[in-house]
Amino acid sequence: MQNVVEVEPGRPAADGRPSVGPTYRSAFARDGFPPPVPGLDSCYDIFRMAVEKYPDNRMLGHREIVDGKAGAYVWKTYREVFDIASKIGNSIRSCGLAKGSHCGIYGANCPEWIITMEACNAHGIYCVPLYDTLGAGAVEFILCHAEVEIAFAEEKKIELLLKTLPKSNEFLKTIVSFGKVTQEQKEEASKYELSIYSWDEFLSLAADQEFDLPDKEKTDICTIMYTSGTTGDPKGVLISNASIICLIAGVDRLLNRVNEKLAESDVYMSYLPLAHIFDRVVEELFIFHGASIGFWRGDVKLLVEDIGVLKPTIMCAVPRVLDRIFSGLQAKISSGGFIKSTLFNLAYKLMMRGAKHDEAAAICDKVVFSKVKEGLGGNVRVILSGAAPLATHVEEYLRVVTCAHVLQGYGLTETCAGSFVSLPNQMSMIGTVGPPVPNIDVRLESVPEMDYDALASTARGEICIKGETLFSGYYKREDLTKEVLIDGWFHTGDIGEWQPDGSMKIIDRKKNIFKLSQGEYVAVENLENIYGLVSAIDSIWIYGNSFESFLVSVVNPNKEALESWAAANGISGDFESLCQNPKAKEYILGELSRIGKEKKLKGFEFIKDVHLEPVPFDMDRDLITPTYKKKRPQLLKYYQGVIDQMYKSAK
Repeated sequence: MQNVVEVEPGRPAADGRPSVGPTYRSAFARDGFPPPVPGLDSCYDIFRMAVEKYPDNRMLGHREIVDGKAGAYVWKTYREVFDIASKIGNSIRSCGLAKGSHCGIYGANCPEWIITMEACNAHGIYCVPLYDTLGAGAVEFILCHAEVEIAFAEEKKIELLLKTLPKSNEFLKTIVSFGKVTQEQKEEASKYELSIYSWDEFLSLAADQEFDLPDKEKTDICTIMYTSGTTGDPKGVLISNASIICLIAGVDRLLNRVNEKLAESDVYMSYLPLAHIFDRVVEELFIFHGASIGFWRGDVKLLVEDIGVLKPTIMCAVPRVLDRIFSGLQAKISSGGFIKSTLFNLAYKLMMRGAKHDEAAAICDKVVFSKVKEGLGGNVRVILSGAAPLATHVEEYLRVVTCAHVLQGYGLTETCAGSFVSLPNQMSMIGTVGPPVPNIDVRLESVPEMDYDALASTARGEICIKGETLFSGYYKREDLTKEVLIDGWFHTGDIGEWQPDGSMKIIDRKKNIFKLSQGEYVAVENLENIYGLVSAIDSIWIYGNSFESFLVSVVNPNKEALESWAAANGISGDFESLCQNPKAKEYILGELSRIGKEKKLKGFEFIKDVHLEPVPFDMDRDLITPTYKKKRPQLLKYYQGVIDQMYKSAK
């Protein structure tokens, strides 16, 4: 295979363990993984060295609100951020915290979030992000489980923090607002002998007290990052300094080798939650290079406007955001007239035939795509997509129209985010997550019950990862750690297939498998990916169990597609009433069957009944995680009545 090198051969099944395929690593690590940077032993060193090297560079920016209107970005330099973080660090220590204590951070991305994180890093205090997208129940669980002693929060989250009292009060003794604190909040906190401060009050709390910084080791934990999980309580993933430093070294080498080296002039738009590892490590990478991080205003509707003002050079995104951009761009190009559409198709064909991005896009950059590029600020050169699979047609399209490299990555909180990233100008990698990043070893492990063989000519199996980026375990859950970390190999639960170019394609999920009453196993994630190709639907959840012989599903239809079908067939009504129309149901079932036949699915893999749900699966009803993965037990609970009815009427 290209782009990877084999470092160990595969082996057959033995001692009750399944067979494993060969171990591969990135060709960029042919002669070994990137060496450690002298003096770089902790996340604090990343910041400290950047301050020494780039004291006057713009570090953190936000839009100033003047007379209720958002103005230009205003910036704090690396030196200014360092001085504020030092004061916050001393104030935290004056509250009785020391190395190994736990500090919570709750709220949307903002400069204060990063300043608090750096204060924690300086003093070896574990940073525990509290989810911005989970309800008070999960916040309370994390505060108690992680034994958080001090919590920082954006102004509008203070009320939610106070609602976790008295339970969280066993450990939580101090709350600090990123903004102001009301008199009512002070009175509420005092009932529980809880100290509460505004940001400005806390800045001067330590007065002239200076606390020595403790020694920090690579193996020290720097953050406990809770993963939302599709079942049960969130799990606290222990991430060490070494994991983040190693990840940065690997991604840095990758970017250098593909001529997309990061520089101090780069600008990043911070809007994906810092409570997730994806954004956290990208921001650490930017700090490592003395580059600039601008923050959004916290409103999705205003994001594109913020991007236009900030003019970022690198953007990270999740498929939901890119799908929105795709829909908007498609409408713009089709309304641009015959010449613009023709030029777009020409550039698209050239790229699909293997022309390099800059060669193909140069033809029509100025004519067709300049407005698209300006819509993203005009400077974006790399868009990195992660957290969930990006649809192939969206990836292909964006690669052409944004005049930027669109790279799809894959990783988990447990692997410190980026484990695989697709490479620029490699059109064969569209639809894959690319080859491994040059800091890990990867192999596939066979899953016999799902007919996945890691030693077959087309190798398929559970993706297993080994390397210094791996987490140190689940906090207080050694049992769960032992389940996934075996002989140093982390078992991801995702099923992958090696491609001839050394990239990995995610094809299934190991646990999402169930048996039908006739004994046939169904790999449901794989089926959802296939049925997801139907353009008339936005999302699909498929269900079956061992008491039934066939599959049923709940579908979010595509509003535009369903309405245009209705208009063409003389059916009237709004979107909600169309979803209840038996003919609409027939139409969607027909589309699902058509793709099933096209993809040569087995009889039991065809969907026998469907419920059309006009409201997209969302977090408000606890049906998906913050990274848009389906919560199957919760979906079943929510739609149990619908499922029962479908099985009853289909018999």
